[in-house]
Amino acid sequence: MDKPKCAGTAPIEVQLEEGKKYAWCTCGLSENQPFCDGKHKQEGCNYTPLVFTAEKSETAWLCTCKQTGNPPRCDGSHSKITE
Repeated sequence: MDKPKCAGTAPIEVQLEEGKKYAWCTCGLSENQPFCDGKHKQEGCNYTPLVFTAEKSETAWLCTCKQTGNPPRCDGSHSKITE
């Protein structure tokens, strides 16, 4: 898998909790978007999740197209997808 699978064409709104760890899916295979469910291991791809700790409790818009330049947050890259 050279390129991550586009799992959606719009970000997903999530509630992040300060101090909590999250694993954002980077491969696009997870059925629990935008978070990792371990599917990359079953598919044998070379992607691993982006693990991050929320700095504050907030509403965030996380990327599902996997093309963001500011992972895990959406930067509008989905609007440029032509596939």
